[in-house]
Amino acid sequence: MSRVAIVGAHGKVAQQLMRVLYDDGDDFVGLVRADEHADDVYRLGGEGIVLDIEQSDSDAIAQAIAGCDAVVFTAGAGPGSGVARKRTVDYAGSVKSAQAAARAGIRRFVQLSAWGVDSPVAADADPQWRAYVEAKRDADSELRSSGLDWTILRPGRLTVDDGTGDVLLGESVPLGEIAREDVARLIAACLADPATVGRTWEVVSGATPIEEAVRSLTQAS
Repeated sequence: MSRVAIVGAHGKVAQQLMRVLYDDGDDFVGLVRADEHADDVYRLGGEGIVLDIEQSDSDAIAQAIAGCDAVVFTAGAGPGSGVARKRTVDYAGSVKSAQAAARAGIRRFVQLSAWGVDSPVAADADPQWRAYVEAKRDADSELRSSGLDWTILRPGRLTVDDGTGDVLLGESVPLGEIAREDVARLIAACLADPATVGRTWEVVSGATPIEEAVRSLTQAS
């Protein structure tokens, strides 16, 4: 059994991840912004810790995640939150969480990013979309240079559908949709497989079982 810290534990992917971890017999700590969100973490079988990553420094985050074996960063400012919060949550929250992991002696770090963020943004793109893409791209770049044992996952459009357990996974895949449940199961599969360290993968729904998709990519290189 491992103990996983989930940053942004009130998010929909994180909620699915907590169910997966619980079913797998793993322990987890969920960092959330409000007391009622912490109650949700407890109801799912974990420990809820109220901590606002926008207002907290990396030392405070390190104290909150101390004793964990891995960190999963799933936090995001969300639609309609404004340009500034893309930078303070999606980017700065990730950077501070990675710094906190290093200070707490936690090497394993899995980051939830987004499909296609390394591609150029159209000149006439919505400012919030541009800010979101740039925040995710820059956060991924910072994580790659952090010295941690990182994995970056970039799902396509997220849905509330039931997961199928089958995906299309690779360094670059066509844009498509994927159930949040399948993203959560992929995160758990990566946490369980040291061969996924140092990988950046895009993922959408597909025809290959998650564990098989991970195994085929890690064994191919």
